[in-house]
Amino acid sequence: MHTWTSLLLAMDTGLAVGLIVAALVVGAAGAVVATWLILKHVSKKKSEKRLDETSRRVEEMIADAQAESKRLKKEAILESKEQELKRRNEFEQEMKEKRSEQQRIESRLNRQEDLLEKRETEISRKEQSLEAQKNNLNQKLDEVNKKQEQVSHQHELMVQELERVAQLTKEEAKQQLTDEILDETRRDLAVQVRNLEQQAKEEAELNAKNVISLAIQRCASDHASETTVSVVALPNDDMKARIIGREGRNIRAIENATGIELIIDDTPEVVILSGFDPVRREIARLTLERLIADGRIHPARIEETVEKVTKELEQQIKAAGENAMFEVGIFGLHPEIIKLIGRLKFRTSYGQNVYRHSIEVAQLAGLMAQELGLDVNFAKRAGLLHDIGKAVDHEQEGTHIQIGADLAKKYKENAMIVNAIMAHHGDVEPKTIEAVLVQAADAISGARPGARRETGSNYVKRLEKLEEIASSFHGVDKSYAIQAGREVRVIVKPDQVDDAKALFLAKDIAKKIESELEYPGQIKVNVIREFRSVEYAK
Repeated sequence: MHTWTSLLLAMDTGLAVGLIVAALVVGAAGAVVATWLILKHVSKKKSEKRLDETSRRVEEMIADAQAESKRLKKEAILESKEQELKRRNEFEQEMKEKRSEQQRIESRLNRQEDLLEKRETEISRKEQSLEAQKNNLNQKLDEVNKKQEQVSHQHELMVQELERVAQLTKEEAKQQLTDEILDETRRDLAVQVRNLEQQAKEEAELNAKNVISLAIQRCASDHASETTVSVVALPNDDMKARIIGREGRNIRAIENATGIELIIDDTPEVVILSGFDPVRREIARLTLERLIADGRIHPARIEETVEKVTKELEQQIKAAGENAMFEVGIFGLHPEIIKLIGRLKFRTSYGQNVYRHSIEVAQLAGLMAQELGLDVNFAKRAGLLHDIGKAVDHEQEGTHIQIGADLAKKYKENAMIVNAIMAHHGDVEPKTIEAVLVQAADAISGARPGARRETGSNYVKRLEKLEEIASSFHGVDKSYAIQAGREVRVIVKPDQVDDAKALFLAKDIAKKIESELEYPGQIKVNVIREFRSVEYAK
């Protein structure tokens, strides 16, 4: 200390200040270095401590991971063994079933082989029997040929003797005999034809009745007749004025929107709808009923209601067509054909609903086709579509048969379906048996009790026409239409019509009735020939 003090005293003031500053700087630097060294030592201790702790945690995590790995490995091995055992059991079960099936097949094959062996044995036995019969027949044929030669020789001798006795040549005798035989044969042939036709008719009628009765029993349709409603009931007579509207604007709006004429007369609480289109008439009926129920009747409301009812009715028509298709059990019809079938729900013929009639004809034709082993689907399809022309016959020119055939062609129906439609009233010849079944089913559905109604005047005219046709033939004395027009009884003059002519007369009358008269079902033509000899004892 004394050294530093002496040195300072010996130096001048400037130098002393510089040295002091230098000493302070060196001291500060030493302090910083010392502090850094201390902090570095402390940080190293902490880092070593943290490193030891981290190493310990890593070792613990590794130990835990190894334990978890062992546990998962053990579980995986157990699960693998369980799956392997399950697959082995399934495989054994499947192999057991296959072995059982194989045994059944082998057993069935063995039975079939035994049956084939038996059949081969039977065929061999029959072949041997046929061979023996063939040899026997050959022997008999040789004997017959020898006897025929003897007969021919004796015949020549007999002819020569007959020519000598009768003084006629062989050709003259042959001509005379031929004429006599022809006359006798004609009479016998007429009798045989009548007997054979009667027998064939009885057998055919019996078989037809059997098939038809089975079809009708299995069909079991509802026999109730439906009609299109054209009368709307009103809650009171005051509603008529509201329907007419001020200066008739409401009734004009209804008629213009629906195309149906409304008849409002003195009949209490009733409005009559008049129109040829059954669908429009149904739209008008539903519209009027909704307007009456709603109470708001004015042109705007009328147009809105008509539009809504039209859309709903179109949906009902489509649904009805689909229901008919599902009820009959046929598929693949064109969507427009389905709609036309649904429109038949609002069409009637002689009081019979054509929609139900078409379904009934399809079912009857299908059942009869099934009984006869024919194409059931083809018969059902033709039966369902046979009256499809009636859905639009009020809109297009022509008969419902021609319209229906054109529609079937338009929507790519089979040519045989078109023929069945055209032939169901006999306009053309049916090309298939199924078309004939459609004719029969149509007649059954239309002729059954309660199916159709006919006005009295039309009924009387049909009976008169029937008697007129029968009486127009030569030799007819009297004719009577009986059994409600199901039979015509014809009495002929016995001196003008013999038994053979009576047979052909019945056929001619039946053909003329078919060509000139329209009738449901069939008509029996019964020709009666009676000869009476009267004498008086005096």
